Amino acid sequence: MSVREPSDRYLSPAEAKRFYDRLGSAQDWQGFFENPAINEMIGHAAFDSAHSVFEFGCGTGTLAARLLQHHLPADARYAGVDISSTMVSLAQERLKPWSEHARVSQSDGLPRIQEPDRSFDRFVSTYVFDLLALDFLDQLLSEAHRVLVPGGKICLVSMTFGASPFSRAVCWGWQRLWRFRPGILGGCHPIELSDYLRSEGWKPDHQTKVTNWGITSEVFVASAG
Repeated sequence: MSVREPSDRYLSPAEAKRFYDRLGSAQDWQGFFENPAINEMIGHAAFDSAHSVFEFGCGTGTLAARLLQHHLPADARYAGVDISSTMVSLAQERLKPWSEHARVSQSDGLPRIQEPDRSFDRFVSTYVFDLLALDFLDQLLSEAHRVLVPGGKICLVSMTFGASPFSRAVCWGWQRLWRFRPGILGGCHPIELSDYLRSEGWKPDHQTKVTNWGITSEVFVASAG
C-alpha cells in the first residue's frame, strides 16, 4: 500500500517543468524498461474500438504516434497535454502526420483538464501518476472520470513496488534516493495505483505487475461507472 509522503517531497509543477524541459528527447531511452508494461496496457485497453483518447503527460508523443498508427480507428481523435514545453514541441512534431485529428497542448500544471464532460472514451497516462502529490492525484482522477463517457476506460502504467528479491532491492534503493533528493529522479517513485482506484466510480478490468531490468510497473485498466 502506498504511504502518504510529506507534500514537500514532491516536485512542484515549476520544478517538474524545468526537469522535463531539460530531459527533452532523452525521455525515449526509458523505453527499455517501460515498453513491456505499456505493451501490456495496450493489450487490454481495446483501443481498436476507441474513437477519442486523452493522454495526460504525453511526453514526446511516442505512445500517441504508436496508437494512431497501429491501434486506433482511422477516424479517432487524440488530445494530449504535458507540462514541459520541450515535450510539447517534440510531440507536436512527431504527430504531424495526424495533425487533422491529433492535438497537443501545454498543461498549466493544475489537475483541471480543459475538456468538456464525457468527451473521451479513453484516458491514458503512463509513468506520470508516480510523480504526482497525492492530493493532485486524487483531483486528477476526478477529472478523468468527468471527461470519460460512461463505460470509458482509464488506462494507466506506473512505477510500483517490486515483488521479487531483486526488484524489491531496486525499489528500496529508488525510494531512499527519492526521499533524499526527488529531483534527481524527476520526482518518480513507486506507488500502488490500485490504492486510488478503489472507489465506486471505477470498475477494474485488468490489473497486473510487470518487472523488467529490476524495475516493477503496475498496469491498471478500469471502466468509468
